Amino acid sequence: MERDRAQPAEPKKSDVENVKVIEWEEFEQEIVRLWSLSSALSEAQEKKQSIQRNLESLIEVEAESLRRSNELEEMQLKLEARKMVMGNMSRHSMLAVEDTKKKEEQLSIELRSLLVAGTALSVARKRLEESNQLPSSDKGYVHLKNLQKMLRRRQQHMISQVSLLYPVKFTMGPAQEQELESFPNTSRSGNSARFKPANQGTLTILGLHLTMLPFKMMSFFTDKKEVQRSATALGYVGHAVLLIASYLKVPLRYPLRLGGSHSYIIDYGPSVEPTSSDVSSHTVVSTDVKHVEFPLFLDGQDTTRAAYALFLLNKDLEQLLNYIGVKSLGPRHVLANLKELVRTIQSVDYIYT
Repeated sequence: MERDRAQPAEPKKSDVENVKVIEWEEFEQEIVRLWSLSSALSEAQEKKQSIQRNLESLIEVEAESLRRSNELEEMQLKLEARKMVMGNMSRHSMLAVEDTKKKEEQLSIELRSLLVAGTALSVARKRLEESNQLPSSDKGYVHLKNLQKMLRRRQQHMISQVSLLYPVKFTMGPAQEQELESFPNTSRSGNSARFKPANQGTLTILGLHLTMLPFKMMSFFTDKKEVQRSATALGYVGHAVLLIASYLKVPLRYPLRLGGSHSYIIDYGPSVEPTSSDVSSHTVVSTDVKHVEFPLFLDGQDTTRAAYALFLLNKDLEQLLNYIGVKSLGPRHVLANLKELVRTIQSVDYIYT
């Protein structure tokens, strides 16, 4: 058995075929060649390792450069954002500066206006103090009286133009007319006796009579021309009253809406109209706070409304008469009241009272 172990194993047939038989003379050359191949292989491996190290260093450098490039881009983005923020802040600061300048200009203007207003206020205060001191002296009282006389003379002149425009005359006969120069003297308190015409038809305004037709019922036989003449006369009276009130600076209680012979007078008081129901016996009262217009003519109108319009017109005349200290001649004397108003204003007593 030991003998079997000591014997080498027999080579395989394939190994025998691949075995290269080298002669002894060539063995040295073969060793040299193998040595050169081994040294070349070792050099190639060293170059490979060197190239690998260089490649790894290049990869690291590239990665570092890429990282720094990304950081640089981020810094550029942040810089652009900062630039935008700075630009917005700059624009806002410019707008704030402009707004401040505008406010300073406005403030300077307001200060100047305040100074002017303060100066005007001080001047007005001095004038007020002087005016308060003037009436206490005789000179100031005389000055005020002179101003009042000048104002009343001016009113006399303007109202005289109204009397020339709408003259109120007293008819004595069919063809003869004369001016009613004056009624009997009337005091400002109204205690003295005065003339009241028994028939208002004796007075005319611009040649037209004002009859009592508004207080009568219209019928088929009523004279239409007489109705038209009365409406025209009422239009004249309304215009004269409106002019005199404006010259005297008196706001009429019942304003007029002029329309010639189709004028209206306005009542701003509430109108209460009772309405009864056919079914029930109790009455329902409706109140209208809006203004109501009443016609100063009869054509196509209710006689009651026309009569009330004439009553309101006479109330305006009574208001003007009371303003100058004279009492009315009565609710049915429109032309007489107008004549008395003009006569009193044109009298000498009106200036010196």
